[in-house]
Amino acid sequence: MAAHTSDMAEPNRRDFLVIAAGAFAAVGAAAALWPAIDQMNPDAAALALSTTEVDLAPVAEGQSITVLWRGKPVFIRHRTPDEIKEAQSITEANIGELRDQTAENPMIAADALALDKNRTLPGKEQWIVLIGVCTHLGCIPQGQAIGSPRGDYDGWFCPCHGSHYDAAGRIRKGPAPRNLDLPTYAFISDTKIKIG
Repeated sequence: MAAHTSDMAEPNRRDFLVIAAGAFAAVGAAAALWPAIDQMNPDAAALALSTTEVDLAPVAEGQSITVLWRGKPVFIRHRTPDEIKEAQSITEANIGELRDQTAENPMIAADALALDKNRTLPGKEQWIVLIGVCTHLGCIPQGQAIGSPRGDYDGWFCPCHGSHYDAAGRIRKGPAPRNLDLPTYAFISDTKIKIG
């Protein structure tokens, strides 16, 4: 039996008004909520602190500088060939000498070994960039200034409790449980890095 045209709902003017009113209400609700949602985003000052650009051109070989990033000191050292050679002397064959055998590098796999090549960027091995906070109790290790103690491994020394780090920022002696952390960073030119 054929359906009568009167049995099917025909769109009419009232249906159009209901749909239009619903769409208008949805747009209005979104417009009203947007300021509340947008205010949850970080402000410009916080965004500016999330990254830091550092010009490395003035840093001579063997010299270190400290910059602030997210309220933490970041140690940047222009390592000498001897420091690089010493840092690279830890290989997969003798990695067991290290207390913390992981790279602690957020830019690579979490289980990467603490080899020097996993704590520096390829082709930029002369630069080591570390968060300068001792992993024991959060002290600031010494070793940045010329003449300050660098510990038994010519890296950094935390005199508060006696942690010694090597020139790759790896814990070698003392109570610190892990290597100095690395920030995320990249070279944006031959002499400039962006941290964060």
